[in-house]
Amino acid sequence: MFYIGKMFLKNIFHSFYPSSANQAFKFLLPAKPNKNIPLPPLSIKPNKHMKKVIFTDKAPSPIGPYSQAIMVGNMLYISGQIALDPATNKIIKGSIKDETRQIMDCIKHILEAAGMTFDNVAKTTIFLKDMNDFVHVNEAYGSYFTKDFPARATVEASRLPKDANVEICMEAMKF
Repeated sequence: MFYIGKMFLKNIFHSFYPSSANQAFKFLLPAKPNKNIPLPPLSIKPNKHMKKVIFTDKAPSPIGPYSQAIMVGNMLYISGQIALDPATNKIIKGSIKDETRQIMDCIKHILEAAGMTFDNVAKTTIFLKDMNDFVHVNEAYGSYFTKDFPARATVEASRLPKDANVEICMEAMKF
């Protein structure tokens, strides 16, 4: 139990029971906090099992100081993926649907490395170089989900890494 200021609690109690506040309040809390009762910590202590880097060679290696994905508890945070060939880390040029399928295939491998599938995805963010590609990206993206589509945001960005046309990041939950 936390010690909360005596006057604060007295004022709250008094607002509900105005006539008996002074008599009843003296039984609610000790005059001073009990130093023998330890208070719970206000922050979570770091634990080596809390944060885990997820990596697979079936998806492109990061092109900067970040990880393909990070697992924290039962949550998986997948970094933004662009249409890179995992073997060469070079951008794949083709139609916007081809780029989207390449990204979704890489994300599928990252999910598998974490013991998940697209059914575990809770949130997706899609960045498009041109919002006119929305319909084509939507068609390719939607084919990877069988039920219960995740929440999603799609935004147009003026420029993406390596001049890609689309970038997708996801958050998934293991249940």
